[in-house]
Amino acid sequence: METQYFNEYSPALGRNMEVKVWGHAGRPVLYIPCQNGRFYDFESFRMTDVWAPYIDAGRVMVFSIDTVDEETWSNVGGDPGWRIGRYEQWIRFITDELVPFMRDMVNARNGWTGYPGVIVTGCSLGATHAANLFFRRPDLFDGLLALSGIYTASYGFGSFMNEDVYRNSLVDCMANMPADHPYIAEYNRHRGIIVVGLGAWEEPGTTLRLRDIFAEKGIQTWVDVWGHDVAHDWDWWYRQAAYHIPHLLD
Repeated sequence: METQYFNEYSPALGRNMEVKVWGHAGRPVLYIPCQNGRFYDFESFRMTDVWAPYIDAGRVMVFSIDTVDEETWSNVGGDPGWRIGRYEQWIRFITDELVPFMRDMVNARNGWTGYPGVIVTGCSLGATHAANLFFRRPDLFDGLLALSGIYTASYGFGSFMNEDVYRNSLVDCMANMPADHPYIAEYNRHRGIIVVGLGAWEEPGTTLRLRDIFAEKGIQTWVDVWGHDVAHDWDWWYRQAAYHIPHLLD
């Protein structure tokens, strides 16, 4: 499996960001680590094993990055206005810097003349971030696999609310999306999958709320609820990813 490592300065964040890439050809996939995670967690926690058949076959190139959770969602004692501003800088790093970098690399590897959409995936808080990106920027992201996320910004920001917190709190902003919003047609052209279990350490409430919101708005994102034996843990995330990756790539 071909791997590459990059460590480049991010103007949006004002510091260097590390990125690792697995694969030689195929569609671009952005993997976002779990809470406080690092770019190498995709490999360290063996999610590479699940994606390896698709990476080795040249169907995907997976890019993994650092979070800034320790400065933002996890820094519950810090100033919430500053923390959500920092999170928005990380979002801009992804949308304005990383996605063009990803597209250029996969286009060069595949000989594409157009820019493909990016599949974004993650587990736990990584799923929260992935879903925020997919629903905020359907012009950039056309695939989502979110495993065991929490889709309210109150998880990281408590009762604090401003415009930036609101747009990163899916159960709030999606509930208020007009039924004729043009993004809905885009969501329905794309492949979005949100998965949660009902077992130990899972918090399915916001996922179930999103399922209801999607039904009300006509959003066809697949919300897949697994059973009471399904825990918030890697063994289940491996199984869920293995089951759903073919649905993303077909």
